[in-house]
Amino acid sequence: MSGQPRTCEPISGLPPRTPHGGPRQGDILIIMNIAKAVGLVLALLMASGCAGPRLDDGQAPRPQETFAPADREKMPDLAGTAIDGRPIAVHDYRGNVLVVNAWASWCGPCRAEARDFSAVHTTLHTRGVRVMGVDTDASRTAGAAFAREHHVPYRSLHDPKTVQLLRIPKGLVSPQGYPYTFVVDRQGRIAAARMGRISRAELTDLVEPLL
Repeated sequence: MSGQPRTCEPISGLPPRTPHGGPRQGDILIIMNIAKAVGLVLALLMASGCAGPRLDDGQAPRPQETFAPADREKMPDLAGTAIDGRPIAVHDYRGNVLVVNAWASWCGPCRAEARDFSAVHTTLHTRGVRVMGVDTDASRTAGAAFAREHHVPYRSLHDPKTVQLLRIPKGLVSPQGYPYTFVVDRQGRIAAARMGRISRAELTDLVEPLL
């Protein structure tokens, strides 16, 4: 046994401290690297879409998927009050090819794609294509302001707690982020599902085979 006293580190979950009471330099570097990694992950999530409430359904959705007629699931009759204060429901659009787009006014990709959805709704309207938005903002006021700002010609269901969106079959998209989009055929079945921002050309390519 030497005459030197042993220094025991406290079991606290915190980095060991130097004799002067501060964390060791190596531990500080480790913490900084972890923080950078977390920041990078968050940045990637924001680049691909807007993070929403975590609603883990235990299934891994794919960024985009189209379905053959025999494999298409029925689109639930999402219904409630629109951001204009009037009733709205999926069944209002029966007989048309319907594009259902989940969005929020604070979501950058949602703002970027708004004019593309408006263009598809307007240019393909005479061919039986309709767009129905689903606004997940806490208040209808925010959604209505978004629609005015972007000159959105179609109506949007107000679904602040995503009660209606959660009726959609699981595994098609991730409800943890916006935007996401469904294309519904004239028989009311989900023909395509898409996560993240979609361009006018991409949306048109999904709709055209159903016309």
